[in-house]
Amino acid sequence: MRTNNIPEIRAEILLNYLYPEAGGQWIAQNRGTFFRNYSSDLLALDDEKMEVETARDGFLRLLPQGLLTQNTDLKGEDAAEQFKKMQLRLRLLHEAFKPIDTFRLRDSLFLERQVDSLLQSKISYILSIWFGIDLSQLESPYVREAAMLLPYVSRRRGDFGFVARLLQVLMKCEVSVKTGRYSHTDTTRRWLPMVRFELLIPGLSSVQYRELDKELEPLREFLNEWFIPFDVWCQMVIKGIPRQEGTRPTLNYNTEVAGKVDFAQNE
Repeated sequence: MRTNNIPEIRAEILLNYLYPEAGGQWIAQNRGTFFRNYSSDLLALDDEKMEVETARDGFLRLLPQGLLTQNTDLKGEDAAEQFKKMQLRLRLLHEAFKPIDTFRLRDSLFLERQVDSLLQSKISYILSIWFGIDLSQLESPYVREAAMLLPYVSRRRGDFGFVARLLQVLMKCEVSVKTGRYSHTDTTRRWLPMVRFELLIPGLSSVQYRELDKELEPLREFLNEWFIPFDVWCQMVIKGIPRQEGTRPTLNYNTEVAGKVDFAQNE
């Protein structure tokens, strides 16, 4: 039995994402909305028994009050015995109504997949018509992921913090951001604003570094084109820790220049 560590997400979205082929096999265990006050929608799941526990009211909760129990059931000398019988009756009723709750969950999972498919088609249509991008033609998986954010580019262009977080998510590494000024001359009388994103990925060999840098190149071009203002000089580089004893130096990766460098003038 696995617990859900994403409390904000709906059960249908998470199940369809983790188990896309198992939509019609799940068995629902509705624990009631009481749990929803301090827990997630999907409480737990068992992918071996194909059972899920949700913080939702089942069909049993929809029955009118007094239909299953009477106000006098717990009165009298045998109240303890009556309470045990009531609990047993409720468990049996939960099992009896489980097929209905399961059908509702499976139907909701199917609807969620249909909505997700429509939204994907909508995004593909928007990217094709408004931005001239065909997702099926994008070879880089990083670019395909980043392209999904293009509808929000008008609000995110020039947001260096957002670009850094995007790189961090896509490349699964820490990213540092440095800003300064760029000039191709020895002075800063004429300069451009500059931003430098450093992807901190230690432990790469020279071959691994070159391969990853090659994979990163399409993403560099895409982000520079869409998310970086045209007048900003942008760099996205892979950096490791400074070269240690016994390791081979790789230019621009794990080597450092002795002395102090004025980033604003010399980058």
